[in-house]
Amino acid sequence: MQGISHLTFLVRDLDRMTRLLCDGLGAELVYDSHGRNFSLSRERFFLLAGVWIAIMEGEPPIQRSYQHVAFAVSDEQLPLYRARLEALGVELLPARSRIQGEGQSLYFHDFDNHLFELHTGTLSQRLAAYAAE
Repeated sequence: MQGISHLTFLVRDLDRMTRLLCDGLGAELVYDSHGRNFSLSRERFFLLAGVWIAIMEGEPPIQRSYQHVAFAVSDEQLPLYRARLEALGVELLPARSRIQGEGQSLYFHDFDNHLFELHTGTLSQRLAAYAAE
C-alpha cells in the first residue's frame, strides 16, 4: 500500500462543484473529459494540496451523513476558507464540541450532500489530547 490514489464524488452539476473546489478550496482543474467519456460519465480531475480529486456527473448520495473527507489547514487559513465558502453559498455546519488541543474544524456540505471538513489538528495532536483527558 502506498496511500490514497484519488477521491471521486458523483455530482449533478460539474460547473458548480468546480467553483466549490477551485474558488472555495483552491484546487487546480487539470482535466475535463468534455464529453469524451473514458469512464462512466463526464468527469473532471483536480489537484488539491497534492490530492487527486475526481468529480463525475451522476446521482449523488440521497441523504446526508457524517461520512466525510477532511483536509488539513492551518488555524490562520480557516477564516479565509470560511469566507470563500460563505461567498459561494455553501452550507456551513455549526461547530461540534471539542476538547482542548484536538484542533478546530469547519464542516460543510457541498451542493450534492457530500460532507467535507477543514481541520487544523493532526492525528498525533488528537491522540495526545484524548490521552490527557
